Amino acid sequence: MTVLRLNPSATSSYGRHIRTKMDKVTATQLSTYNDEFNADVKNKLATLTVSRDAYSEALGDRSSYLQHPAVFSHKLSIDPPITNQKRSGRCWIFACLNILRLQMMSEYKLEELELSQPFVFFYDKLEKANWFLENVLATMDEDVDGRVVQYLLKDPVNDGGQFDMIVALLEKYGVVPKDAYPETFHTSNSSEMDALITSRLREFAVQLRQAHDEGASAEELRERKREMLADVHRVLVVSLGQPPEQVTWSFYDKDKKFHEHRDISPLEFYKNYVKVDCTRLVSLINDPRNAYMRKYTVQYLGNVAESQGVRYVNIDIDAMKLYASRVIRSGRPVWFGCDVGKFRISSKGLLDTSAVDYKSAFNFTLGSTKAQRLQFGDSAMTHAMVLTGVHIEDGKPVRWRVENSWGDTAGIKGYLTLTDAWFSEYVYQIVLDKSDLPERVVDVLDQDAVELPPWDPMGALAQ
Repeated sequence: MTVLRLNPSATSSYGRHIRTKMDKVTATQLSTYNDEFNADVKNKLATLTVSRDAYSEALGDRSSYLQHPAVFSHKLSIDPPITNQKRSGRCWIFACLNILRLQMMSEYKLEELELSQPFVFFYDKLEKANWFLENVLATMDEDVDGRVVQYLLKDPVNDGGQFDMIVALLEKYGVVPKDAYPETFHTSNSSEMDALITSRLREFAVQLRQAHDEGASAEELRERKREMLADVHRVLVVSLGQPPEQVTWSFYDKDKKFHEHRDISPLEFYKNYVKVDCTRLVSLINDPRNAYMRKYTVQYLGNVAESQGVRYVNIDIDAMKLYASRVIRSGRPVWFGCDVGKFRISSKGLLDTSAVDYKSAFNFTLGSTKAQRLQFGDSAMTHAMVLTGVHIEDGKPVRWRVENSWGDTAGIKGYLTLTDAWFSEYVYQIVLDKSDLPERVVDVLDQDAVELPPWDPMGALAQ
């Protein structure tokens, strides 16, 4: 794949200005601020209200959630049990497997089914460790204090991911039913295991760079890397258990008829029972900073070394909504990524740009554009979920139904409602089959990719 890189030589204005003496906060300023605050009786009421609860609850706009009830003109016919990623950043895995299970539930007439997120999680950690060490080898001549190396060292086995990353894992390792490889403490509470693996990988980075400085050959460095991965594998097996090489899938269908499929490899289970060709799925993003109808990738972003990496097609938001609503109306779900923390009333399960009334309490509103929020670090994709319904009025979407992976006590029995206005501002990515897209959109995949820098917000990992 040929990559077109953005211009890295653009001079920062930081280096063109002489640092002047900082203006300090003075006692006179503080006195003025206090006098102005105390002069407005509304501020006392705001303090009494807001200091007792989260902003989203204390300032939740009642009219917003009354206007957007959890009722939808188009909704999937199957409502499987809500899943729970617990204290981990595995939403991208949960969202993908929640989509795959719907096809299986329909075909095999199942009332419930859950695929093993821990199985995919295990191999993601191992592959990310290898990906990190390979990037250490690739950046031997970079300054260790430079931005690139420091970025790579920051969070090498982050729980989060992008959709193309789970496709790479499924195509290589497959998947199994959850009862064949269930949760452990460390799949549901991953921070301690992540911290240990991260510390060990940073030690390995030191050792590899030292060996390189001492004249070790490329093959000698790679052999050391393979030995290092054994430590990561050991941590994973001890913490998560050894993934099965063969499974038996037994179940009762809706008619109470018993079925059993024995001695299936995880890859066979994925290919022959899940039967969804994930390689046909396309990641569509909405990034108004960059040109639409172009293909993008992010430097150093990925997990499986032999995969094609992460690739996106950038489209405008109206096209994204149109394609997503068509798929939902045809009875199929849509994986999507968003900034879930913005304007969310948790107790009402609502995401709406008018949901939280900051103006009444603080006397200002937030008015940056989507492009500005991306460019200045105020927003990025933080979470992946599944669109399972849409409400259409006068031919246009008004609100969307969302299956989350935070358990059935979050939102409204595990579901959220997001408004169309919120979709415009805080949804960044959807994933659709090529057959659901116009040919001109699919053809963008044949372009050379524009490579964004590693720290670009389009490289954010859904957690």
